[in-house]
Amino acid sequence: MTTQSLNLATPKPLEVEEIAPTDMRQFASGHWFFDFGRAAFGAVRLTVSASNATRATLHLGETLEADGAIDRKPAGCVRYRSIDLELRAGNQTIEAQIPPDDRNTGASAIRMPRALFEVVPFRYCELEVADDIELTSIEITQLAVHYPFDESAASFACDDDGLNRVWDLCKYSIKATTFCGVYVDGDRERIPYEGDAYINQLCHYGVDAEYELARHTLEHLLFHPTWPTEWVLHCVPMAWADYQYTGKLDLLAGYYEVLQARALLPLAREDGLISTETGLVTQELQDSIFQDNPLADLIDWPPGSFTEGGTGERDNYDMVPVKTAVNAFHAWNLELLARIADALGKAEDAAFYRERFRRVTESIRRVFFREDKGIFVDGEGSDHSSLHANMFPAAFGLTPDGREGDVMKFIRSRGMACSVYGAQYLLEACFRLGDSNHALDLMTADHDRSWINMLNVGSTMTLEAWDQRYKNNLDWNHAWGAAPANIIPRFLAGVRPAKPGFEEICIAPRPGRIRWLNAIVPTPQGPVHVGIEPDGDSGIKLQIETPAPTRLDLTGLSGTLSTHGPDGFSPLMKPGRHTIQLVRT
Repeated sequence: MTTQSLNLATPKPLEVEEIAPTDMRQFASGHWFFDFGRAAFGAVRLTVSASNATRATLHLGETLEADGAIDRKPAGCVRYRSIDLELRAGNQTIEAQIPPDDRNTGASAIRMPRALFEVVPFRYCELEVADDIELTSIEITQLAVHYPFDESAASFACDDDGLNRVWDLCKYSIKATTFCGVYVDGDRERIPYEGDAYINQLCHYGVDAEYELARHTLEHLLFHPTWPTEWVLHCVPMAWADYQYTGKLDLLAGYYEVLQARALLPLAREDGLISTETGLVTQELQDSIFQDNPLADLIDWPPGSFTEGGTGERDNYDMVPVKTAVNAFHAWNLELLARIADALGKAEDAAFYRERFRRVTESIRRVFFREDKGIFVDGEGSDHSSLHANMFPAAFGLTPDGREGDVMKFIRSRGMACSVYGAQYLLEACFRLGDSNHALDLMTADHDRSWINMLNVGSTMTLEAWDQRYKNNLDWNHAWGAAPANIIPRFLAGVRPAKPGFEEICIAPRPGRIRWLNAIVPTPQGPVHVGIEPDGDSGIKLQIETPAPTRLDLTGLSGTLSTHGPDGFSPLMKPGRHTIQLVRT
């Protein structure tokens, strides 16, 4: 088995973007305020002309007090830094040095490249000058660090302004949080986590035709894993997504045995179901996944203990030893490993994993699904049904045939009873079960468990949790909260790979109540354009432009007829522009 990174990824160097303030005003003599419009991970360059030598202080922050000044004591891990400067008489340019944070520059953190500088996320800056010294000129620049990003690679607009705002928030979050050159969990720790990275990966695919940073992050995580059971079970999906989007087999081939170990088969009992709490976590298993820490089931994060009086993000999940959510991830891994083995020409392995997937799926339905209620319970021996016990199996296609409506009805009843991480799978479950409108309602809600709330509190990147009240140490710069950046292109516009590397493209729009939309979705073959608009009183006009042969799936445009086949799937369409007029029945 490979025991260290093969360095198959070729990530690009980070860039420094110079950003001028969008607003500048003077609070008082010797005290200026600057707003850069959006927060970024960066530092400050200050060019001034001082009449005499003096001391000055820069204040950098993500949020403001009610009086418009930077909040010097923000809640949780929202960021504020002050930097003392020595100004000399005359003209000078200073690149302020960010004081390092002990936690996010420690041994476990991803460090900034030596060729660059320490950064902090900030939107606002104040300059205070001592001794009432006159500054005859002031020029200040935000030095924003991020991975190379093509702003024009992706776009989205529709008739719901709230969804447009959410898209913009999530798209920018993916750009801004690449500041380390590896996907990390925001500024508090700067540590890669597998669950975070998978969402980050899909979102990055949705907003730019860039694949090497995700590959680089996966190679790091394979040998520097974190502790949650489900995080171990995210590596195979990361590798499979890489193959689907890039068409490259090198990661699958180079790390095949490493990925097989991530499915956690040694934890299985006779019926195929797994548990970390039945005495099967051996040192041999730990070594096979390069894990130094004990595995523990996550379900969702944080638990109730993170906020006084809070219930956490697990929807009161009954933490029995053999859990539905964990086994749903295990089954998904088995299904993907069968596909990986097929792609690598390993027919015997593929047959093994397909049979294993069949057995585990059968056990999941037999042990965890309640026929009388039509929904899943949290685990073996539990009578409680949480959102998580139902959305994860639904997202992975494990719902018993004919019971999709019952599971979706229960999912609707729970609202957003999960974290920003869980929202990825909740939204996927809604689209998989055919309820686009509920997914849209969740993405455009304006209560305190929503993306609109992130905007309302003043952030320009997605938060680590829905609100301060749900996680007392949250920060304002977590890419794992940006799920709409992949859900919108993959499901609403419906652009996904039909063959690895987008050699063939599937376009399967699921717009729900959205009347019109225009989307550009990046692929390695070139951008895909999808437009939907009303056509008269009872029609829909679908306009697409595609760089590769494309299969069109119209089953999500309910109540329509098309000339492209009675089952909703078109023949293989040639690259180019196509206009399809649909008549509502």
